[in-house]
This record gives sequence, C-alpha cells and structure tokens, in this order.
Amino acid sequence: MIVVGTRPEIVKMAPLIRALEENSVPYVLVHCGQHYDYEMSQQFIGELELPKPDFHFKVRAYSPGLQTGRILTLVERVIKKVAPKLVLVEGDTNGVLASAVAAVKLNVPVGHVEAGLRSFDLCMPEEHNRRLVDHVSAYMFAPTENARKNLERESVWGKIYVTGNTVIDTVIQHLPIAERKSTILERVRFEKFALATAHRAENVDNPAVLKSFVESFVEAPVPIVYPVHPRTRKRLRQQKIWKKLSYSENVQVLPPVGYFDFLVLMKNCEMLLTDSGGLQEEVTAPPIRKLALVLRLPMERPEAVEAGFAKVVAVKKEKILSAMERALSERVELPRFSPYGDGNAGKKINKIVMEEVSIP
Repeated sequence: MIVVGTRPEIVKMAPLIRALEENSVPYVLVHCGQHYDYEMSQQFIGELELPKPDFHFKVRAYSPGLQTGRILTLVERVIKKVAPKLVLVEGDTNGVLASAVAAVKLNVPVGHVEAGLRSFDLCMPEEHNRRLVDHVSAYMFAPTENARKNLERESVWGKIYVTGNTVIDTVIQHLPIAERKSTILERVRFEKFALATAHRAENVDNPAVLKSFVESFVEAPVPIVYPVHPRTRKRLRQQKIWKKLSYSENVQVLPPVGYFDFLVLMKNCEMLLTDSGGLQEEVTAPPIRKLALVLRLPMERPEAVEAGFAKVVAVKKEKILSAMERALSERVELPRFSPYGDGNAGKKINKIVMEEVSIP
C-alpha cells in the first residue's frame, strides 16, 4: 500500500509506482487528504499520469494534532480492509507519521522513502515526524550516504538501503514532456527571472519574515516570478502587504502551477529563492542544474549545499538581496551530476520491496 497526501509525496512516489507497475506488483494507492484542494494535489496526479487513488480522503483539520489523528483513523480503516504486506510512505508530513503509526499498530511493516534526513532543529514539526517514522519503519530507503549515517547514529531498528532520491527520477522522466506540453512561459512577462516559493509556517506565519520576503522580491536585482501557495496568500492579505507584492512591476504573482509548468519555470529561471526542502533536491537534477538560495536556516539537505547547488541565506532582506547580486555576478558552474542519485531510485526501491516482502 502506497500512501501520499501532498504534492511532493505524489511527485516522489511516481517513479516507484511506475516501477511497481512495470514489474506487475499489486498495490493499493491511498491519498490521505493532507492537501485536499485540486491545485495542490490532484492536478499533479493527473499530469504525472498516475492511476486514480483507490482511496481518497479530504481532511479539513485546523490543528496538526487533529489532522494527524484524523488521517491515522482513516488510513487504519483502509489497512484493515486491504491487508497489505507493506505500507510505503514518503517524507515527513503529518500524513506520513499518521500512516506509519496506523500500520505499525496493525502489525504491518512500514517502508520509509527518503529516510534519514535531519535538520537537528526540534522547532520544526517535520523533524519530529521524520525521526518518529524512521524509528518505527522496518525498511528505510535513504537518499544519500549522509542520510544513512544519520540513521546509524540513532541506532534505528529497521534495515537501511541507500537508493538515491526518487525526485531525480521524476525530473529526468518528465522534463521533456513538460517542455512539449507547458505553455507557462507565454504567461511570464519577463525574459529573465528568478523563481520564488515560500510556504513554510515558520516563515509565512511570521509577519517580520513575510515582510522581508516581500521587500526582497520587490527590490530584487532580477524580476521575480512567484507562484503563491494558498496559505501564503492568506497571510499576505492578513498582513496587508498583498497589494505591495502583487502590484509590483518587478514581481509577477501566479496562482499555484502544475508540475509540468513548474519544471519549465525551473529550467528557464536564473535562480530559485525557496524555503522548500524538495526544491533543493530538484535543482540538482542534471536537466535543471540551477542555484537555489535557501530562505531558512535549519538544513536537512546538506548535500545540495556541499555540491554548490544551494546557498543558505536565511530570511533577512539584506542577505537575500546580497546573495542574489553575488549569484548574478559570479555565475558559478554547477556540477553535472546530482548528489541525490542517478535517476534510478524508484527501480532500486522496487527491487528491494519485491525481495523483502516476497512478491513473486
């Protein structure tokens, strides 16, 4: 049983789903409902041509505890109904934690895709989730040697496999299709632009940080294209800085875009400004190879920084603008290979799953 619930989980599980299908491995796909609106979830399932989930929930909970508890209850019902040999989850969201706990309580082994990431910052809810999931998982698919070492230091009980990150598979598989199908560049009014994303609660729920982002984008040395997450848009309006951002001649605000559109924007931008963890991996894919300026401090993906694909600039306007100026003037040549694997992680995980759970 494969459980997804957010856009990154769908994107990162897609290569594994394809590998399972190529090998005729029976599976049940569950959307646990953490992202229940179409733009943030279903759109990606359709674009990636994945099968419709066998079970699909909509969870409208207004606190992390309620959300986690509700998903746990729903996933538990599905596990009882379908009796899977293995439950596969990906990442570090509330849905991942809830699904893993539901499986363990019913004595079903858990496989954790993208295991072993650590920011070492317990203020991050994702850090709690990923640590807990790793410690209840029977199988951990670590994307890098660094992730493997994190797991070994914590003396996890399950088996550890270094497989690479499936997001590299996804980018390699889909960028050619995206370039054929996407028309997003026809909507972008700038010839050269930086691509921005910001959605983390510790950033957008902090008025000072949100104000810093808006001022940085408005004053940036290269125009900004900014697909705005629904949560961020709400906070911008609450802080009365939405108009300053959306009316700026230096910023083009877009609604949430599909995966193909985002791939094309990444491919054609000068650089990324992001507080997303997953994008720090995607920019390292050989067909993308872009610099990401990371708008946060805790780091659970040091490999991207060590390889030169990411630079941590935190959240202050002066540092963001200075980093952009430096990136534009220096134009550093980035490595040709990703630190997150060769694009075959999905097939590697599939092979391990088939061997471990004795699937013919």
